[in-house]
Amino acid sequence: MEQRLLGGLSVERFLAEHWQQRPLLVRGALPPAACPLTPDELAGLACEDEVESRLVTRHADPRRPYSLRHGPFTAADFAALPERDWTLLVQDCDKHALELAVFLEPFRFVPDWRIDDLMVSYATEGGGVGPHVDQYDVFLVQGLGRRRWRIGEAGADRGELPDLDLKVLARFAPTEECVLEAGDLLYLPPGVPHEGVALGECLTLSVGFRAPSHRELFSDLAELLYQGVEEDARYVDPRLAVAEARPPGRISPAALATVREAVRRHLAPSDAELDAWFARFITEPKPQLRAAAPDQALDPETLAAELRAGAGLVRDPRSRFAWLRDADGALVLAADGTAQRLPDGLQPLVELLCRERRFPSAVLRRYLEDPQARALLAALHAQGALDLEGGT
Repeated sequence: MEQRLLGGLSVERFLAEHWQQRPLLVRGALPPAACPLTPDELAGLACEDEVESRLVTRHADPRRPYSLRHGPFTAADFAALPERDWTLLVQDCDKHALELAVFLEPFRFVPDWRIDDLMVSYATEGGGVGPHVDQYDVFLVQGLGRRRWRIGEAGADRGELPDLDLKVLARFAPTEECVLEAGDLLYLPPGVPHEGVALGECLTLSVGFRAPSHRELFSDLAELLYQGVEEDARYVDPRLAVAEARPPGRISPAALATVREAVRRHLAPSDAELDAWFARFITEPKPQLRAAAPDQALDPETLAAELRAGAGLVRDPRSRFAWLRDADGALVLAADGTAQRLPDGLQPLVELLCRERRFPSAVLRRYLEDPQARALLAALHAQGALDLEGGT
């Protein structure tokens, strides 16, 4: 499957020659019938409160060529739109239905924790969001209709048009052009300027990847470190010497050493602590996409009884799972911004939970004799990451 998706390239060759380096166009990467939803279904999603959606309309005014509105929308909003030159974009479609999450399966040659979301856009003739640059990798799959893509060279400073709610390049000099039809795929690495314009009505699926900025990483880590500082911890100098106050206003070497030691003590987490923090950070869902806890949490024995009786578990499509071996060699499972160390014997179950989306009773029974496995499944069910299906 990957070779068709990547135009006959092996995953190894694609990663070595294209990933984060240069674009790749693949004709017939997916069957045209692979589009997992219709324009009407996409519009229905955009009307829901918890769904992030946008409407972008292109105008003839060169001073303000695009306008942006945020959802949720109504049927009246869509009825009032012009016949052409607009685009509806819906983020995180994979989080709202399991069949949409399944669309991401062919792209899992990239680690799951790097996959961000499936964004789907519907556009009328001439619709687009202008030339722009993304700071993450993206696979653009044409679901329905046709879209013309123009691509430029990475690296040059092109500026952005002022006074727009969208980041549109002020200067865009495309060097390549292609038209995608249903089933075609275009991979673009970060930093490559591009513009897509609909040729008639079309629907495009964008598989985007998580690429947190260093500022985001450090900000989240700083918040974690801040929480670890005792509230009553203060600067102290019990051995203050008279000489340290001479001359007045001088910060003495002893005072500086005290501050340096305090800062280093709190800003020096172990490698294992950093590993667990990153696992929590990278699996943290958006607030509006956090899986809801069940109305009734089941204790490990009750859940195990349901599973033995034929019920299964299914991963909530909004949940994000990842696992690792930390710097101390411990097995760590992260799910939706939580992370826990687990016994080594649970690694097969952890790998299963991260690999699959549905877990029938027959698959889970082998793990139910282990009380630690039962406890893990019950904990994930209680936080909403795993839903019971087919239970009593």
